[in-house]
Order: sequence, then structure tokens, then C-alpha cells
Amino acid sequence: MKLNNDDKKFFLVREDVLPEAMKKTLEAKEMIERGKADSVWDAVQRVDLSRSAYYKYRDTVYPFHTVVKERIISLFFHLEDRSGTLSELLSLVAFSGCNVLTIHQTIPLQGRANVTLSLNIGDMKLEMDELLARLRKLEFVEKVEVLGSGA
Repeated sequence: MKLNNDDKKFFLVREDVLPEAMKKTLEAKEMIERGKADSVWDAVQRVDLSRSAYYKYRDTVYPFHTVVKERIISLFFHLEDRSGTLSELLSLVAFSGCNVLTIHQTIPLQGRANVTLSLNIGDMKLEMDELLARLRKLEFVEKVEVLGSGA
């Protein structure tokens, strides 16, 4: 998808106020992208939309998630204090395709340390649930929480 926004304004609009033709265009585009329709003709027939309406809106209406380039999430970890734990944690994060934006680690107390990571997950290769499951499986991780997400 290529968006040329040099001289354009973009708006975030709730789905319930979109014209029906725009909603159907989004449905048709999704069917084509997921391989559930063999052609534009097939997709527009299935959603009951004219081809002219589809072509009018196809390059102007997008689902929100496809426009957001940077997706940021903050994770909180409660870790055992052992040599190499942060390195191993960061290796898994990097392997998943996330980019570390910030790291905050507390001084270990009673053999435990807290770490907060802010990650850009825009290029993440895994689903978030899968990443969290893999992080929780690390033997030194006692707790993982999603603190928040946003752009």
C-alpha cells in the first residue's frame, strides 16, 4: 500500500458514520487481500457494490491498522536477577522483529529486578499473544504485563 500524503489531510472516522459504499469497499478490499475473492468483480458482487464505487474509493479508504506505521507497546517484566537475563530477553524481542525504543531496569532487590521495555512492534513477525507466550516461557521471567500501547 502506498499513501501519498504530501498535500492531503487525513481523518480518523468511526465506522458507523462512513457511507455504505466506503464500508463495502473496505470489505471488498479485505476479501481480495485475503484471497476470499478471485477478482474485483467477484468481491464487489459479494458485498453488493458497484465496480465504479469500488474504484472511486479503493485508494482513499483504508482500515486504521494499515495506515499506522509505528505501533508502540510498553511491557513490564519481573525477572530473576541472573547474569545474561536482560540480554536473552532482548534477543527474543529482536528475533520477533520488534525494535527496542527504551529500556528501564531497576536495581535488583532480593534477587529480583523490574524491567520496562517500550517497543516498536510495526515490523513484528509474530502475533502479540505469541510473543507474550514466548517471553513468559523464559525461565527467569516471573511476570510479563502489557502496560499500554499506542502510536
